[in-house]
Amino acid sequence: MTAGLPQEQSMEAQAQAAAPPPGRLARTFSALRYRDFRLLWFGAFTSTTGTWMQTVAQSWVVLSMTGSAFLLGLDGFLATGPMLFFSLFGGVVADRMERRRVMLWSQYLQMTFAFILGLLIFSGQVKVWHIFLLSFLTGSAQSFSGPAYISLLPLLVKREDVPNAVAMNSMQFNLARVIGPILAGLALSAFGAAVCFGLNGLSFVAVIIALLLIHPPAMSAKGEKKSILDEMRDGFRFVTTRPSLLLLTFLAFAGTFLGMPIITFLPVVAKSIFHLDARGYSWLLTAYGLGSVGGALFVAASGNIAKKGKLALVLQLTFACMLIVFAFSRNLPLSMVIAFCAGACIVGVVSMYSSLVQLTTSDAMRGRVMSIFMLAFRGGMPLGNLLAGYVAQRWSITAALAVNGSVLAVLAAVFILRGTDLDAGLVHAEG
Repeated sequence: MTAGLPQEQSMEAQAQAAAPPPGRLARTFSALRYRDFRLLWFGAFTSTTGTWMQTVAQSWVVLSMTGSAFLLGLDGFLATGPMLFFSLFGGVVADRMERRRVMLWSQYLQMTFAFILGLLIFSGQVKVWHIFLLSFLTGSAQSFSGPAYISLLPLLVKREDVPNAVAMNSMQFNLARVIGPILAGLALSAFGAAVCFGLNGLSFVAVIIALLLIHPPAMSAKGEKKSILDEMRDGFRFVTTRPSLLLLTFLAFAGTFLGMPIITFLPVVAKSIFHLDARGYSWLLTAYGLGSVGGALFVAASGNIAKKGKLALVLQLTFACMLIVFAFSRNLPLSMVIAFCAGACIVGVVSMYSSLVQLTTSDAMRGRVMSIFMLAFRGGMPLGNLLAGYVAQRWSITAALAVNGSVLAVLAAVFILRGTDLDAGLVHAEG
């Protein structure tokens, strides 16, 4: 299936080398020139749109059933918490098995869980523990497909287009964040939450078809068979012996631990501060998503801009300041503008950190290294949700978001003032 691919890639590379330099628009969408990346991008976009429909509906259902910010945070923990337990195994599996096959099994499972939850809600039999259990099972499936997916992307494009591929992936995720909540708001108002879960289940068909159609390059066979634990240790050794990778991993954890509760607790902000209904909540989330798309477009158009690490730290500091202002805002239009700017900043941060990690990692280690990065990046979310949920329940959502923003601002400012060089590892990777 992949025997003719290297020769085809070589001919493509020669043709592109002879072509004139692409314009700004072509550079912005350069990764979409590759057939397999394009198929996977559109499939993932459709599926992610469905996932955001379910996320919005599920948050609203949990808050409506319980009236508890803490239980809303607990559901967020159960949805993303499996990343803490299983992502390292997922990284080893991604380096051992065909990554496409790992992703396919994960999509089948997630589709099944979405349909089950939709049927429970439609029949009126749903309990909070049903939602919590299926959140955990869905998160567990994602913890295996996540490392496989993120480590597959660089194999579908040339090295110089890897940063653009990462940015384009952020773009599809955040474009889905815009469209998904809008569709969810309309579906919630017109048909109820069960339809959102059903549409999410159907959306997995698109990414499954894309995975069946692509032809990723075959991974070279390993000469030495090692145990799963030994391969996990190799991944940790690779990261810990490279200071830039270690620092990027830490900053990713800090950013999601302190920053991502803004998404989880948007229903609380919408309901308790602005007294909005489900549709109003979806519009607040849409403002954040539109900013995220803008941030992804900026990173995609930037290409191989120098000093990505320094720019990412500045954007992280800006996001932290936006988070503080958002916490105290009682003006809806102002909060929507802040949400837009915060979304743009955080996507720029995540895209740049992720592309720096990808460019500092070899293909053979990519699954394990990205699983460690994702453990930090996504693992920070459930822990941050639990802590922010406790603070919001004990004091207020304003206190939770303001404290998180202040700590993150101090952290980013310290690294900026120290002149930390996050791009140092690229020299090693290219050498």
